[in-house]
Amino acid sequence: MKKIIKNMDRGILFMLLASLSFAAMGGFAKVVSQILPPVEVTFFRNIFGVVLVGLSIWRVPLKQSGGKPLLLLFRGSMGFLALLAYFYIMAHIPLGEAVTYNKTSPIFVAIFAYIFLKEKLHPTALIAIILGFAGIVLVAQPEGGSFDKYDLLGIFSGIGAALAYTSIRELRKYYDTRAIVMSFMGVGTIAPLLLMLSTPYVNVSKEFDWMFASFVMPQGVEWLYVSAVGVFATISQLLMTKAYELTKAGIVGTISYSNIVFAVIIGVMLGDPIPDFWTLLGIILVIMSGLLVALAKEKA
Repeated sequence: MKKIIKNMDRGILFMLLASLSFAAMGGFAKVVSQILPPVEVTFFRNIFGVVLVGLSIWRVPLKQSGGKPLLLLFRGSMGFLALLAYFYIMAHIPLGEAVTYNKTSPIFVAIFAYIFLKEKLHPTALIAIILGFAGIVLVAQPEGGSFDKYDLLGIFSGIGAALAYTSIRELRKYYDTRAIVMSFMGVGTIAPLLLMLSTPYVNVSKEFDWMFASFVMPQGVEWLYVSAVGVFATISQLLMTKAYELTKAGIVGTISYSNIVFAVIIGVMLGDPIPDFWTLLGIILVIMSGLLVALAKEKA
């Protein structure tokens, strides 16, 4: 019993550190995304992971049956687009709100798992979905009943991440975890390069400026910022993985919502306005919905 509590405490500590590291990544991404194109920041965020995972695969070859290349490509593409949208909105809305949108993914995972994987939707999960959508509306506070571009991309970052996570449930039957991670980071490295190279030759409307931009060579301290994005993203992934090894997924998932609190604090330090009452209520509802989804999984 004492050992279980000790491991649980370490798991919670690792998840808190992972959340802080993830929020720090968001802080650096917010600063550098106002200088460099978000598609370029996405490239730098993933190139670190490609190198690290590539070295791991080189040292210990993959052990897998494979056979689902299109699903693997889908996972990588959805993860990449969700991350790109996430970095784009960071430059235009408060960091805490951007992270809140991204953390709506468990709500959409519950929906997609029900639709595509035929998983049962627990009544608690239904309540969570309703609370989550109410929270999204309060955070967005749509004027005239319509969401603006940043709100839509924020919601998409949650949906895209959820589609990626849902596909992982099927992919892990066929692929080594490192291959699944590499599919995301590989697409997240190659796709930004292709988008930046094609930008001079395509005319896109303002609605798609988040996807297309010319490469801008980082200068001076900007190299530190983009490096910090990659380093903190990698550290947060490692800490999160360790947390899930030590503690029940439901507990770790609950603690992961501390990420939003850290993001709000870091955002305010960077000049974001303090969330008003309705935005704060929306954030709380999104957190509650995520906790209820986790609770529904524990009951399943």
